[in-house]
Amino acid sequence: GEWAAKAANPHCIVLRTAWVFAPIGRNFLRTMLALSADRPELRVVADQWGSPTAAPDLADAITAILVRIRDQGWRDDFAGTYHATGGGFTNWHGFAEAIFAEAARHGAPRRKVHPISTADYPTKAKRPADARLDNGKLARVFGLALPPWEAGLARVMAALREG
Repeated sequence: GEWAAKAANPHCIVLRTAWVFAPIGRNFLRTMLALSADRPELRVVADQWGSPTAAPDLADAITAILVRIRDQGWRDDFAGTYHATGGGFTNWHGFAEAIFAEAARHGAPRRKVHPISTADYPTKAKRPADARLDNGKLARVFGLALPPWEAGLARVMAALREG
């Protein structure tokens, strides 16, 4: 898809992201919360690393890029591929722990999360052990950095509580 978009339009910006979570839709955060309704203990992979990305933070970054192009006009150096993920990184187990800690701050029962290896949780999809992306180009060209993933988590959990 990236190659087709770039081939079709030289004024193309591709944003790569990862581990996106939101108060709606299917995503890791909502899966963990749903599983915890029935299970006091969960097993979560602890040897795959990445940067959780709150969908609202990603939407804000996209909006900021579009506003800059609208206000300043297109520049050829805008074209290209950028990484846009939440600041910092963790593993799936750490993300799950943070989800339950944030939920517990608002009255939900605390859940025990056991770390396991990828080999202990086989799936059809092969996932990279290190999915961290370098957001440096986004910062250099557009002056943008998404907030730390923990801030995005607090924002999304607040949206879930508000309904």
